[in-house]
Amino acid sequence: MVKQIEGEDVKKSRFKGFLFVVVVPLVSAGALALVVLSLLGINIFESAKGLGSKLPVISQYVNGDDSSTAKEEEQKVISLEAEIKNKEAKLEQLQSQLKNKDSEIERLNLEKKQLEEQTEELTAIQTENKRAFKDIVNTYETISGKKAAPIITKLKDEEALKILTNIKAENLADILESMSPQDAAKYTEMLTNESN
Repeated sequence: MVKQIEGEDVKKSRFKGFLFVVVVPLVSAGALALVVLSLLGINIFESAKGLGSKLPVISQYVNGDDSSTAKEEEQKVISLEAEIKNKEAKLEQLQSQLKNKDSEIERLNLEKKQLEEQTEELTAIQTENKRAFKDIVNTYETISGKKAAPIITKLKDEEALKILTNIKAENLADILESMSPQDAAKYTEMLTNESN
């Protein structure tokens, strides 16, 4: 065990000797050289940086070319600003399209409202016309066939046919009986064609 302790002491003393003989003088000389060079106005750090940027592995860690990095950053900024302007222009274009679509929707809604009003108006007119026509048919049903026959023969064929198709069968027979045989045959044929 004593031999083991003596072996360790020998290793420690060799390490201490190496420190005092090699490392301490090198560090002292380096510090002294740094002080002397800085007093002479030589910036050792800039020189080391320039030298380090030339070495392949160290150049990755040393920022020797700040101007190229600044130029790259400036190019990135310009590129991003251009991209922002493009996006803003596209946004304005989309907003304009949206405005146009909104105005078109508003116009179509107005047109739809007008068409609905026209439809309601036409429906009301149609209802009124149906009611008026029904009143006309009722009138022909209430007057005698002798009085209705000459009036119907004076009407246009389409109007006469429309009235005759809506009159009750008994009133129709009375009106046809009161017509001349040619007119009665003509309207009978028209009624037959209409029912087919």
